[in-house]
Amino acid sequence: MTVLLVFAGAAAGAVLRHLTTRLLRGDSPRAVLLVNVVGSFALGWVAGSSPALTALVGTGLCGGLTTYSTFSHDTVTLVERGEHWKALADVAANVVLGVSAAALGHVLGHRP
Repeated sequence: MTVLLVFAGAAAGAVLRHLTTRLLRGDSPRAVLLVNVVGSFALGWVAGSSPALTALVGTGLCGGLTTYSTFSHDTVTLVERGEHWKALADVAANVVLGVSAAALGHVLGHRP
């Protein structure tokens, strides 16, 4: 049953990531930042909850939605184009906003 929950969440996450990129008209750095921040928040929210919810949302949805590999590729592409400041800003935004979103999700998801 857990495998099916992970599968369903991953399918939904991948579709949401695709739709986000299309919505932002192929602007991969912004789309990746958005899905990584949303995914970090969602994972922070469900961390430590029921095993079923963690499998569905934490492992499945967040795993299919967020994307470290595309983030890394976008950073390398920006550096190759000579857009060093933009690459640095994108890395900083992903780290700072992602960790902040995870912390906020954790706080909101674990209030008494």
